Amino acid sequence: MEEALASLSDMTAGAVPIGKDEHHQRLARAQAYMRDQGIAAIYVNAGSNMTYFTGTKWHASERMVGAILPASGAVEYIAPAFEESTLKDFMLVEGNVNTWHEHESPYQLFVDTLKRMGIAPAAAGDVAPRVGICESAAFFIYDGIRPLADGYALENAGKVTAHCRTRKSANEIALMQRAKDMTLAVHVATASMLREGITTVEVEEFINRAHRKVGASGSYFVIVLFGEATAYPHGVSYVQTLQPGDTVLIDTGCKLHNYISDITRTYVYGEISARQRSVWNSEKAAQAAAFNAAQLGVPCEQVDMAARRSLEADGFGPGYKLPGLPHRTGHGIGLDIHEWPYLVGGDKTPLDVGMCFSNEPMICIPGEFGVRHEDHFYMTENGPKWFTEPAHSIDDPFGLRK
Repeated sequence: MEEALASLSDMTAGAVPIGKDEHHQRLARAQAYMRDQGIAAIYVNAGSNMTYFTGTKWHASERMVGAILPASGAVEYIAPAFEESTLKDFMLVEGNVNTWHEHESPYQLFVDTLKRMGIAPAAAGDVAPRVGICESAAFFIYDGIRPLADGYALENAGKVTAHCRTRKSANEIALMQRAKDMTLAVHVATASMLREGITTVEVEEFINRAHRKVGASGSYFVIVLFGEATAYPHGVSYVQTLQPGDTVLIDTGCKLHNYISDITRTYVYGEISARQRSVWNSEKAAQAAAFNAAQLGVPCEQVDMAARRSLEADGFGPGYKLPGLPHRTGHGIGLDIHEWPYLVGGDKTPLDVGMCFSNEPMICIPGEFGVRHEDHFYMTENGPKWFTEPAHSIDDPFGLRK
């Protein structure tokens, strides 16, 4: 383990966080879209949406903290009065903070603030101004606003937030690229130190240390599976011990300036069986089929369909049937590990420049093992481009012998 850790070094040099100018650009883009769509304002709750638009980092809790973005004008915040100074300290995009004391209603404050900002409720018979409520806000926030919002048409703010966040900027792409490079280096180091008898817990602890060595605060998440447990996409409840011939599945990622990596590698410890080799290659073919189908203007669901056609040609499925692929082919990624849009049946969002996706059409064979190759790609003006190159071969997954 120590030798593997020694092979790693800080990889964060030159990585620049998203600056205030870009946050102002995001706000302007959102406001232009809101005006085009006839949306008067949106509320973005504490969490990744508020971070995306304002750069202000705050964890959601039972207290309402967020920002109001009007279609025209300056952004304003809502927070408990005792948190005002702390919120201002965390602010990147400055704005007026509307505060409420613990015995007061933040929901009434929200409605009153809309009126003060010039977004007045409609009179009887008039068209009500459309106000979006953050899709990630807890239900109690919407439930508190709703009975006080006569004269407003409340709706899901996801129409605006998703429109903006799904199309990543060059700066976002660069941060995601670095984070993924860091995690891939951790994968290589991890594979180098596996030994018979090591436990999944020991490997998880190593990966956390390795992520810190490359410059992250640790692992954002980590899944380590051996043997039959690899057939379960998000793991099992028990610790496994590595044995010769075991399939090894490791899924992990880290954060760099709020942007997330998420890479899975699957290989075999020791002698590879014909069955393992065949399934591994089927997974690689399905991943390639999905990537090749991801062309500009193509609906997201077509990428999922391409992966399933490849798997069905090799005898898996059909559809979600096992042995086969029990979940979607991929998800968007950025500030959240799972974002819109999704590579899944029914998602007809056309692929557009700047969209980023995982590509992971996992093969699950309960009672035997599973194989998941997960790499991410982003859409350019010339089509899809890998953040990280897919696994090379089952004999040389990291392409170290090339």
